[in-house]
Amino acid sequence: MRKLPPISGRDLVKELERFGFLFVRQRGSHMILRREGHPPLTVCVPDHRELKRETLANILRCAGVKREDLDGLE
Repeated sequence: MRKLPPISGRDLVKELERFGFLFVRQRGSHMILRREGHPPLTVCVPDHRELKRETLANILRCAGVKREDLDGLE
């Protein structure tokens, strides 16, 4: 399994939007995204210059997105 590359919170939001997530709101440095469906899914992404690998992996796990599906993270 390959390592996750460094990525900013805003770049991750752009990638998650490709998977059907919509930006809902931002409070402070936390961006809230939502994907409608059954059940609806909400993900919180910190607006940092570089996300820690553990934080990125946790967000991807909660969003149900596999590392291999992310094209823009190369």
